[in-house]
Amino acid sequence: MLSSRLIATLAGLAVLGFACAADAADHLRIAIQKTGTVGWEIAIIKARGLDKAAGLEIETTELATTDAGKLAISSGGADMIVSDWLWVARERALGDKLLFTPYSTALGAIMVAKDSPIHGLADLDGKSLGVAGGPIDKSWLLAQALARRSGLDLAKRARISYGAPPLIAEKLAEGESEAALEFWNFCAGLEARGFRRAIEMSDIETALGAEGPVAMTGYVFREDFAAAHKDALKRYFAAAAQAREILAHETQAWGPIKAQLRLADDAALEAYRRRYLEGVPKRSLAAQAADAGKLYKILAETGGRELVGPAPDLDQALFYDPTHSE
Repeated sequence: MLSSRLIATLAGLAVLGFACAADAADHLRIAIQKTGTVGWEIAIIKARGLDKAAGLEIETTELATTDAGKLAISSGGADMIVSDWLWVARERALGDKLLFTPYSTALGAIMVAKDSPIHGLADLDGKSLGVAGGPIDKSWLLAQALARRSGLDLAKRARISYGAPPLIAEKLAEGESEAALEFWNFCAGLEARGFRRAIEMSDIETALGAEGPVAMTGYVFREDFAAAHKDALKRYFAAAAQAREILAHETQAWGPIKAQLRLADDAALEAYRRRYLEGVPKRSLAAQAADAGKLYKILAETGGRELVGPAPDLDQALFYDPTHSE
């Protein structure tokens, strides 16, 4: 028979255990692309103690490619990644219940040399064009869709080469291609080197029916994870918003980023800072989701089932609002 002293001791240990469990930080595993900007925000979160204040333990894994991130979330190797809603829609149509919450509306552009005669899609006829991301990259498909409305088949009329973003940027810089469709951060790097944005992807989206900026990239996680970690997700996104405010208003916070990017001067850093801040989502989730639906139809027509899977329309249920997740 247990003594009263032993019973009291065990009861005390149980209470202590429950208290420790209650105080334990929620663990979030986030897989991020090495060249992406999510790492900038997470670095601020950790440096300023925003993770501890939010009761979070954030574990990051750096990946070389976006495909590695998709594999990480699919295999259970990460709780969250950053990807685009187009891929999320395809996976949902194939039965994998993923969710998406906007991260950035920053878009790339078709970059050219400062003195290039290229100013619009029609000027790409017969020109050499490097495309970052491959033949079914969403920006490339949207550019093709708009060009076709004026009778120009870019895939046939331009001399296309595909490659990883750093390679495509260098091909333009070295004069091996006359234009390059690049991701926004590589566009910023090219701007700092004297190249200009000839054709904005945001203008292409507007011409195709979008009423404002649409976050193409966002945090992606599973429905069951969101259901079990509603509060942790809400706290993480609040901390991320704080980090963005710091990056918006404290120039010294960009010092580590400048070093990471190995930028020569503040003018180069300013190109990254301006484009990054332009990409902070400002429209409501509902407005962005509605425009995403319009763009999805165009992408489905251009890229076919290989790109979007079996769903003819965008599943609006994929959009997750952490501020209304009760």
